[in-house]
Amino acid sequence: MVNGYFMKLSIVLSTQPASFQAATFKGNLEENLQLIASLGYDGVELAIRDPRLLDMDALEKSILTCGLSVPAIGTGQAWGEEGLSFTDPEQSIRRLAVERIQSHLPTAQRFGAVLIIGLIRGIVKPGVEAAQAMAWLVEALQECCSEAIKFGVNLALEPINRYETTLINSTVQGLDLIQRVDAGNFGLLLDTFHMNIEEASIESSIRTCASHIFHFHVADSNRWHPGAGHLDFTSILAALQTTGYKGWISGEFLPLPDAGMAARESIKFLKSL
Repeated sequence: MVNGYFMKLSIVLSTQPASFQAATFKGNLEENLQLIASLGYDGVELAIRDPRLLDMDALEKSILTCGLSVPAIGTGQAWGEEGLSFTDPEQSIRRLAVERIQSHLPTAQRFGAVLIIGLIRGIVKPGVEAAQAMAWLVEALQECCSEAIKFGVNLALEPINRYETTLINSTVQGLDLIQRVDAGNFGLLLDTFHMNIEEASIESSIRTCASHIFHFHVADSNRWHPGAGHLDFTSILAALQTTGYKGWISGEFLPLPDAGMAARESIKFLKSL
């Protein structure tokens, strides 16, 4: 709780093998879900590469048995493991990326989850003009948002630091993209790790985004769990509170020194605020 604001806390769990290091929990789903619930988390953010490869009924049963909710679904592993993106020079790959996002919509609807657009948005690849990449990105997002409306699902794009992508690094760029996409179910996911790199003031950027914040990730300055670096989370979460945000605070950080310890220290630290 920060200044009377009760936080709903979740943490990222990968449902399939992945190379992405900051997916805090990987491995045995049942064991990880039980541990997350035992630590006091309210929800689990699912990283899903391809929903067709999961038994969704069994997964939902396991999540409900543990008393957890699913606030969001991460989709970036389709980029990391398969190279799918909205901005690839190959039209067929761009089409597969759009279809992959659309394939997540029934799952997002089932759980009442926000669908995250992370690195599947891609980068500006060599030989592609930045304006062309942006046009492909806007077109893909408009198509996905249009389909998502039918499922009552919101999409949240995450501004990601310049070392990981050349497309939408800052909140200013994210807000400009929101105007270009022009869809009521499209907003932003803000992540404190990326904001620490790209924003002059994390707090000011949060307040500027206000009602466009659909989801919120926490990791400290070193991408370890909150409390392991130098970020002022009391100030950051107080700024988030001023926007009227009522959504989830979701931990996406490196599993160091191990996933269980990182998750334990994160929730202990956040609740101490």
